[in-house]
Amino acid sequence: MEDRKKSFTGVVVSDKMDKTIVVQVTNRTLHPLYKKYVNSTKKFKAHDANNEAHVGDTVRIVECRHFSKDKCWRLVQIVERAR
Repeated sequence: MEDRKKSFTGVVVSDKMDKTIVVQVTNRTLHPLYKKYVNSTKKFKAHDANNEAHVGDTVRIVECRHFSKDKCWRLVQIVERAR
């Protein structure tokens, strides 16, 4: 069966909570009238079971069951560590 879960790649902007990270995902879309690219950002709270991601890391998150009121994403992999 095909996996239909959404996944995003973004940058960790906060890791102060226990087993939770805040990931900022940036999306570039072309404006239909002005033909200019517009950046839009959104923040997602993701479950990080081992507290292994830190601020500045590029990570991949995937949709999952709710862990709390706001947290319904899970850390899959750390794509790139912060320098």
